[in-house]
Order: sequence, then C-alpha cells, then structure tokens
Amino acid sequence: MRKEVLILGGIVVLVIVGGIIGSQYYSNSTAPAPAPTKPAATNQSEKPTGGLPPLATSEYLIREDSPSIGPKDAKVTIVEFVDPECESCALYHPVIKKVLNANKGNVRFVVRYMPLHPNSLSAATFLEAAGEQGKYWEAQDYLFQKQPEWGTKHGRAATDQPDVNVLFKKYAKDLGLDESKMNEAFSQNKYASKIARDKRDGEAIGVRQTPTIFVNGTKLNRLDETALKFLVAEGLKN
Repeated sequence: MRKEVLILGGIVVLVIVGGIIGSQYYSNSTAPAPAPTKPAATNQSEKPTGGLPPLATSEYLIREDSPSIGPKDAKVTIVEFVDPECESCALYHPVIKKVLNANKGNVRFVVRYMPLHPNSLSAATFLEAAGEQGKYWEAQDYLFQKQPEWGTKHGRAATDQPDVNVLFKKYAKDLGLDESKMNEAFSQNKYASKIARDKRDGEAIGVRQTPTIFVNGTKLNRLDETALKFLVAEGLKN
C-alpha cells in the first residue's frame, strides 16, 4: 500500500512539473513581439547617409523652385508626385482641387514631377514654361482636360501616336502663351535637369507610381476623396 502511495505521489509530481513547463512554453510561443524602437530623431539640416531618407527631410518633398499654391506657412502641405500623362493623375486632379478650394488659406499644394510615360517630359516642360508666364495652374488643368488627345495611345504603332509638338503649340495659343518662349523652352530642354531631380527625389523616398501624395509628410495610401480629407483634417487639428 505504501509503495502504491509513493508511486501515485510521484505521478502527481510529474504531472505538476509537466504542466508548469508546458504553460511556460505556450506563454513564450504566443507572446507578442517586442515593439520596434523608434529611430533617433534626425537633424533636418543633415542629409541621410544611406538607406531610405526620412520623410522629415523636407528637401526630398519640397524644393524651393517647386510649383506651389497656398501659403508657405500653411498648417497642411500636400505634395503630389505627378506624371501629366498619367490617367490616374488626371482622374484624381478634381479631388485635389476640391479639397484645396474647401480649405483655402489653410493648405499648401506642391507639385513634383515623376515622368513615367513617353510624353511626360514634354508635358512637364510645357507646364514649367507656362508657369514662367504666370499660367501654370491653367496649363495643368488644360493638359489634364486634353490628355486623351495628346497622351500616348497604348497598342498603336509609333506612326499613329499623337504629335505633341503640334498639339502643344496649339495649346499654347489656346492659353494665350508666348509661343517664342515656349519654343525656346523645348529647344533648349530648359527644365530637363529640374524634372530629372524631382524624379530622383521621388525615387529616394520610395515613389514608384503616380500619383503619389503626401500630406504633412504622411503618404496617402488610398486614392479617394475621403482618405485625403481625413489626413488634411488631422493636420488642421494639430
């Protein structure tokens, strides 16, 4: 009898020890991963030395010569990396205008170029040349409106593509622009380095498609009106 009691007691001890070990193993295997540590604050006057530059480094989002509308000290700044030949950019353009009109005086809008289509460089050149004559935003609206006419036609032979040189000359007349200044901008590739710089800046912060939009440095992950309004409202609250 005593022997049986000892055996039974030993079994109980083993069960208890096994339960403790098992519970510890389960706890460890389901424990949440430790929260990532925040990176050290970056001095904005310093350029990143490697990897993806922080979005807080404003020069990657805004340059002094970037086309912009709205007060520079606005609480909210919207930056769009845009390709004038991009159909999605043309479709989203009215949304941006609507949000800007609803928040006049409180929001600044900045344009950066991300040329990804055959006629993008020519279109950006047209916009810059129009901007020098004080009609940047009218020209932007007009190019998006006329995009089906001058944009590259997918699936068509090169000989069947629109002649943007002819069309852009017509658009310059429609907008009342100085044609000689426009021709000079194209013949000298006047803005090629600026447009190429914008593309490098975009690529440095992970821009791979258009439109890519940032609101106070936060990337807009969904292209709809509600998402843009939300980020703008959050920025105005802070």
